[in-house]
Amino acid sequence: MAPNFGELFLKILLILSIIKSSQGREFSRKNYPYLKMASSFALSPPRGYDYIIVGGGTAGCPLAATLSQKYNVLLLERGGSPYGNVNVSYLQNFHISLADTSPQSPSQAFISTDGVINARARVLGGGTCINAGFYTRASSSFVKEAGWNVELVNESYPWIEKQIVHWPELAPWQVALKDGLLEAGVSPFNGYTYDHLYGTKVGGTIFNKNGFRHTAADLLASGSPKNLNVLLHATVLRILFNIRGSKPRAVGVLFKDENGKQHRAILNGRRQSEVILSSGALGSPQLLLLSGIGPKQDLEKLGIPVILNNWHVGKGMSDNPMNSIFIPTKKPVEQSLIQSVGITKMGSFIEASSGFGQSSDSIHCHHGIMSAEIGQLSTIPPKLRTIEAARKYAKTKNDLPREAFQGGFILEKIDGPLSRGDLHLVDTDVDNNPNVTFNYFNHPYDLQRCVYGIRTIERIVHTKHFAKLTEDDSYSIEMLLNMSVKANVNLIPKHTNDTASLEQFCRDTVITIWHYHGGCHIGQVVDKEYKVLGVDRLRVVDGSTYDSSPGTNPQATVMMMGRYMGVKILRKRLGERAGV
Repeated sequence: MAPNFGELFLKILLILSIIKSSQGREFSRKNYPYLKMASSFALSPPRGYDYIIVGGGTAGCPLAATLSQKYNVLLLERGGSPYGNVNVSYLQNFHISLADTSPQSPSQAFISTDGVINARARVLGGGTCINAGFYTRASSSFVKEAGWNVELVNESYPWIEKQIVHWPELAPWQVALKDGLLEAGVSPFNGYTYDHLYGTKVGGTIFNKNGFRHTAADLLASGSPKNLNVLLHATVLRILFNIRGSKPRAVGVLFKDENGKQHRAILNGRRQSEVILSSGALGSPQLLLLSGIGPKQDLEKLGIPVILNNWHVGKGMSDNPMNSIFIPTKKPVEQSLIQSVGITKMGSFIEASSGFGQSSDSIHCHHGIMSAEIGQLSTIPPKLRTIEAARKYAKTKNDLPREAFQGGFILEKIDGPLSRGDLHLVDTDVDNNPNVTFNYFNHPYDLQRCVYGIRTIERIVHTKHFAKLTEDDSYSIEMLLNMSVKANVNLIPKHTNDTASLEQFCRDTVITIWHYHGGCHIGQVVDKEYKVLGVDRLRVVDGSTYDSSPGTNPQATVMMMGRYMGVKILRKRLGERAGV
């Protein structure tokens, strides 16, 4: 029997990806000279930095690249390099990174107390390395409410787009969604656009036509090689303060390298030097708390010396809830991630994904509980819902029906949920996830918008455009909902009336689309310049400062924010000499 060379080549790639995880250090040093392992810090002469940026993610990379054009920047990233990792770089391996729960994974799983499985990035480039790639700007109202300079915003977005953004070639599932949205009344059609407009549109993507992912890490190439210092596997333990003045002043950070050895990175003596947190909506409030900025009572319970008593740190956490409906098809459909989107005035967004890029053999190896789409742990009692339980369940996922992988999903998600939660430290180990509660659908208007989104999907499914793809065009919405209840991933017990009550369906099948935000809100934790209230020389620049998630997908605006704040800081310090 002749070998299947295509399948053989894919298996070789997957094996190489494992090898690369141990060889990625050499790969990074050779091709990206500004990338170094954290342990190399001990070999360098002691020096002070103008800016120490904690977190080389979606905002941190463009921020570091911009500031390094004029100043000495140290960027500390707790994860490794995305380069040479095929699970990061290729669209067809998107689900594998999310399913990987190993310590070396670019994706660190966490489960909110609500019972929803989620992920946070642990890799240079942050969420842009593990997301679905969709690129779309924030609405004009978001920009206005943020108090941003519109002219500078409109300069900063294109800086990102010219380097890493592409227009997609629409897959059949995405074409069907686009046409189905229009037939269902989600109009007008706004064409291919980055802008956030009511109706239906096709957005950008950070995947090129060959399915190769570009990430925020690529933006570091725009920095100054002589001023930019990037350390990988550098996990910041806490911010260091001088507390002798009228108020605490950040002077540096304490971090550990890949071998566990601790180091101090210190700011130089210039008055405007700063530590900037860009560690995301979980990482930034977590680091503030570990550094002694937060609710005094909570810090004292964990033995953390209190630098500043601020009750608001970690409060106001939100996550855009998502519900998905699985649609079986007559034959396997081409894999696609988000390309088309319907933006309704109710604040429900409609998107879609389809297919899987691996061979049939790899389905049982790589998918299941962490795919955010397939699997079920609803029979496990709440107190037993752990990552270990998820891994145990994953061993039995070969019992999942094959048809679960032949078809696609239509997703609805809620923009700017009014339901809020909070974040608390479990212990003082920075490697452990904090406890996070999002309180999905706690506010009745969020539930109302979810039902509206499901009703919109019902209209789309019964359009002629989907009839051409589906296995049986007589599927009722109740039948489709029932399939989705059985296949959906979360740790929430299911109810017998899921298909009779759309409200119950929304509550029981809620999952995440990884757009969580909050914890360091403006006016409560930071000011309008993102400087931490009550201390000097410390800022937070990332999605933890957002009150709502921008656009249909936030990565464009978070990257833009990094560039925007970098330019703003340079112009304030240098005026016309900034040259940016």
